[in-house]
Amino acid sequence: MTSPARPPHPGGPLPVIAPQGEFDYGTVPQLQKQIDTAVNEHGGVILDAGGITFIDSTVLTLILMTHQRTHLRIANLNPRLTHLFGIYGIDHVLNLYPTVDNARTP
Repeated sequence: MTSPARPPHPGGPLPVIAPQGEFDYGTVPQLQKQIDTAVNEHGGVILDAGGITFIDSTVLTLILMTHQRTHLRIANLNPRLTHLFGIYGIDHVLNLYPTVDNARTP
């Protein structure tokens, strides 16, 4: 199964969203709305994950689907999320950056 091609990034800086706290089935719609707004307006997004303290499988699914359809850069992962991404092997698939500044310059 092949994933759909991402549209070309139109250039210019990507917006940064920096959600704070825990994200799960109940709160993923608010995160998805933030991501969708940024993607629709700018063709991609930088997710500053430094303030995220917990995610569940619905958020992992959102991240992977966003990665497949647009330009997603994830910055500032805390050790817990770094470990989780490594367990699932998605750390080799996603565009991960140590800081937001690094994510701004591809």
